[in-house]
Amino acid sequence: MKKRIKGSCTTILVGKDASIDGSTIISRNDDGHEALDPQRFVVVQPQDQPRHYQSVISKVEIELPNDPMRYTSIPNAILDNGIWPAAGINSENVTMSATETITTNSRVLGADPLVAGGVGEEDLVTLVLPYVHNAREGVQRLGDIIEKYGTYETNGIAFSDNQEVWWLETIGGHHWAAERIPDDAYVVAPNRMNIDDFDFDSDDTMNSVDLRDIIEKYNLNPDLDGKYNLRHIFGSATIKDTVYNNPRTWYGQQYFNPEIKQDPMEQNLPFICHANRKISIEDVKFVLSSHFENTKYDPYGNGSEADKKLFRPIGINRNHNVHILQVRNNVPAEIAGVQWLAYGANTFNTVVPFYTNINDTPAAYKDATGTFDLNNMYWLSTTTALLGDTDYDLYVDMRNDYELDAMSAYRKIQNDTDTVADGADISKVLEDANDKLADTALKLQTKLLGDMVIMGSEHMKLRYNLND
Repeated sequence: MKKRIKGSCTTILVGKDASIDGSTIISRNDDGHEALDPQRFVVVQPQDQPRHYQSVISKVEIELPNDPMRYTSIPNAILDNGIWPAAGINSENVTMSATETITTNSRVLGADPLVAGGVGEEDLVTLVLPYVHNAREGVQRLGDIIEKYGTYETNGIAFSDNQEVWWLETIGGHHWAAERIPDDAYVVAPNRMNIDDFDFDSDDTMNSVDLRDIIEKYNLNPDLDGKYNLRHIFGSATIKDTVYNNPRTWYGQQYFNPEIKQDPMEQNLPFICHANRKISIEDVKFVLSSHFENTKYDPYGNGSEADKKLFRPIGINRNHNVHILQVRNNVPAEIAGVQWLAYGANTFNTVVPFYTNINDTPAAYKDATGTFDLNNMYWLSTTTALLGDTDYDLYVDMRNDYELDAMSAYRKIQNDTDTVADGADISKVLEDANDKLADTALKLQTKLLGDMVIMGSEHMKLRYNLND
């Protein structure tokens, strides 16, 4: 099996009554094991969707339906290990983000081993998103695929439509469980099994048909109360979780609920949470970019070297893209789907709100290759983050001003487009708006990089204070 190229992500889910404008939101940092992995933002048309699919990594072959829908996708620019679509929104305004790599334990894998020739992160968006008309259908289709073909890894996958947000976790080689996120709730999910208390008899849960049976057959439930906490049953509670996973959940929950005091290493931080305010896109982006600001654990902060290196931050050099998939309820369905997108490490970028009822995407976001090119947003974003990392305190105020200016400009373009987006050629209107958004983003990111270079040149170590 070829080397996996991704696997370290953070997910945030927001129900429609928990968001500031009544939207459903699913979002994820698409991280990897290496710092650079160029990304593209594309539209997959029905005629371009395969009818016979073969995975590059596992070689699994699957026949696909003959009636796919159009959908957006964020594939790798270099396809040596497959497409890896990451996330998208289809023409029915159904969203999918795949995947959050999660943990498991030896008891589960002994009962239901992983399947080397099954499906994995490389495949899932392609196999599911073009064929589902709502979030529940997405959960069921993916669950059916897992049961039939098996999977070679353990993953968390998010779905939404304009009403519901769902989270599915794969379990062993052939099993899975999913829970609907309450409309008034949010979730912060790192690389661990996240679902805790699970009601097999609820309308708001779904699972593989024999999941409860396998728990009983193999004595998988460690809890004394007889309830089903899936994190306890199927997940891990390792030392690595205390420094790699749990602190990310802790920081996100502290941001949305600062009144609740918790231990960053705690293994039992809750899955379903309720914020003390309505959640905005800007809030989600902040958390997905965060590195434990205002704590002693911030790698850019003033804590001890040991504290600054103790926990794995959310925003990290291995962020490849961050996507925030929003389905709005305060606008017509034709303009409801928005794929907020940024590339590279999230400390010095902004998410751009691209409409998804389109037939093409802006060149600066679509045409990344493995060749360095500052006219492409992936390479421009990664360069800005790299320079910012050399002296965070020097550049952070410039970053803050840039972020405010950029997000304000994007919001203005979006508001103007929402007002005029009416008519037969809606896709053209939205493509024009996306081009304007991309041009604005490229211009403002370039200005930020240029300003940083000018300021940074005065602070280089290679200097001498006497002039000729």
